[in-house]
This record gives sequence, structure tokens and C-alpha cells, in this order.
Amino acid sequence: MRTPGVLSRRPVRLRLALLYSGLFLLAGAALLAVTYGIVANTLRSTVPPQRIAAITDSSGSISSCKANATTVAQAEACKQEAIAAAQGIADQAAQDQRDLALSHLLDVSAAGLAAMAVVSALLGWIMAGRVLRPVHAITAAARRASQENLGERIALAGPEDELKELADTFDAMLARLDAAFASQRRFVANASHELRTPLTVMRTAIDVTLAKPERTPAQLEAMAAEVRQGAGQAERLVEALLTLARSDRGTGPRSVLDLAVLAEDALDAAAPAIKADSLRVTSGLEPGLAVGDQVLVERLVRNLVDNAVRHNVAGGWLAVTSGSREGQAFVSVANSGPVIDELEVAALFEPFRRRCPHAGPDAPEGSGLGLSIVESVVRAHHGDIVAAPVQDGGLQVTVLLPVGGQGHADGRG
Repeated sequence: MRTPGVLSRRPVRLRLALLYSGLFLLAGAALLAVTYGIVANTLRSTVPPQRIAAITDSSGSISSCKANATTVAQAEACKQEAIAAAQGIADQAAQDQRDLALSHLLDVSAAGLAAMAVVSALLGWIMAGRVLRPVHAITAAARRASQENLGERIALAGPEDELKELADTFDAMLARLDAAFASQRRFVANASHELRTPLTVMRTAIDVTLAKPERTPAQLEAMAAEVRQGAGQAERLVEALLTLARSDRGTGPRSVLDLAVLAEDALDAAAPAIKADSLRVTSGLEPGLAVGDQVLVERLVRNLVDNAVRHNVAGGWLAVTSGSREGQAFVSVANSGPVIDELEVAALFEPFRRRCPHAGPDAPEGSGLGLSIVESVVRAHHGDIVAAPVQDGGLQVTVLLPVGGQGHADGRG
């Protein structure tokens, strides 16, 4: 059974208020104990004998003893009895006064401490509310945040303390989530559009051919070729999407790879396109051993070479180098081509980003995912990627992969 209400929840504000008042009670009790001890040691419970003798002498008791005594011994004995009686009376009076003063001090201090404890609890409740106000703002923003509503920010003002740091961190997290969801929505929209294009081409080719009353074998062959081309485009796009999804999810089993061998294989695969565009190829392939997912790294190198060939110019050039430096393996691909502004380089790595999205039939084919896959694979391998435009036109992309990595020893990514 749980008690409903505030006590069952034990909110932080209540705990802080109780903590403040508890600390005040402890400090007040310690101060009261010290004060009580000092006062108790200061107040005397006895009267000094010299003072008793003076009081007794001034009262006439000693003079009376001297007058009534017949001998000196009797007078001295009478004097001592008078002083002893006065000492007892004075000590009792001093003790009673001391006890009364200490009791009064204790009562007044305890009452004041109780009153201040109540006041401290109230002030602690108020101050805890003020301190926790930014936390309530963060909680409200977290409740309002959703996939469709990530634009709100706390924007907490005030001193640079831990709560403001927490609020700024939460705002930064919301900004990253907003950007990630926006990128995901753009990716899904672009992917659906890219997949719809070859399907539309294939359907149009089939519908146009079937609409003809007398279809010739040549027309059917042309339709089949067009459908095959559209199916190949869709297949390449689906394969690119699957590769991108796999690299975003992380790497699989890792092994030692030589980037020089992978670059040579990629150049061999692109040889027909290189020959068709009369490209001059220069290569400096030194061994570059890296540890990574073979399927993803092979796709990375092939995408770099394919991108350099596809976005080149007839009679242009292509340069591929590889090797090791500063404990990392690298592969670098540079090509001639259209002049690229330095501000456009970062945008080339966005999914489905093409420099000429509405180009004509002579535009280079591609899904717009080549460099996006390269960046995703590099990120999955905790490597680095550097891209820069070539001065006379074209692009140079250099990828650096670590020689070793977590998961190499056990074969896991």
C-alpha cells in the first residue's frame, strides 16, 4: 500500500526543503549546546568565601559573637558558625538562580530554534522551488518534444551554473534530433522519388507498347531493353540503399585489407567506362593495410573510383594513390571535371545530392548515394575523410582508415 499524494512521490523539492531544515536544526542545536555550556560554566553555583565573610561582617553577626563571647576561642567559633551559615544560604541562592537562568535560556532557545526551524522549512521550500525551476522547464520541454515537434528550445537564461549547462545540453540534443529527423524525412522522400522514377519509366514503356494495335518484334525488343534499363537502375538504387543502411548500422566481421588491392580491383572494374571516355589514369598504389569490413570497404573504394569516372570529362584524367601514413592507411582518388566551389563540397556527401539533378540524357548516371555511402562507411570504421576541389576543375577525396580497431581481435565490428 502506498500513500497517495506528495509524500508517496517524495519530490526533490520536498527532500531539499527537509534537508535544508534538517541542516538548520543540526546547526542550531549545536549552537544551542555550545551557548548552554558557555553560560553554564560562566554562572557560579557558589559564592566566594571572601564575599561571604564581608557580608557576614557587614550584617553584624561577627560583632555580636565578639560581644557575647567570654573567651577568644568562643568568639572565633561563633564567627566560623556565622560564616558557615551564611555560606550555605548564599550557595543555595546562587544555585537556584543559576538553575533558573539556565532553564530560562534553554526554554527560550528551544522555542526560538523550533520557530526558526519552521521558518527555515518554509524558506527551504521556496528556495528549492526557485532552484528547481529550470528542471521543471526541461521536463516540460521533454514532454512537449516529439518526432513532429522538435523545434522548441529551453533557452535558459541566468548564471553559468550546472542547471544552465544541463539546459544548454538538452537544447543541443534537441537540435541534433531535429536535424536527424529532418534528414531522415528528406532521405525517405528522396528514396521514394528515386525508386518511383525507374518504375514509372518501365510502366510507361510497357503501356505505350501495349497500346499499339500491331506490335512489331522490334518494338517489343525496344520495350524490353527500356524495361531492363529501368530495372537495373532500380536494382542499383536498392543495393545502394542496403549498403548505406548496413554501414549506418555498423560494421560486420573485420579482417586485414590492403587498400592498394581494392583500388586496383576498382580500376579494373571501371576500365570500360575509363576507355569510353578516353581518361588518362595515373596510379601510385603502395600497400595500405587497414582493418575493416571487407564488403563495406570494397564498396567505399569502388564508389570513389566510379564517382571520379562518372563525373569526369571526355579526355580528362584520373589519379588513384594509396599507402600508409601516421599509423593510418589511406586511399586518395582525384579526377578532372567541372569546377566545384569549395562551399559545395560538403553538400556532395548528402544523400541523393547531385550537382546537376535535372540534367539531360547526357548527364552522368547515378543514384546520388555514392559519396554518402563513402562517408557512412568511413564513419562506421572511425576513420577520416577529406575532400577538396581541384583548382582546374574536379574533386579529390582522401579516405584514412585506422590500421587496427576495436573488435579486430575477436572478429567482431
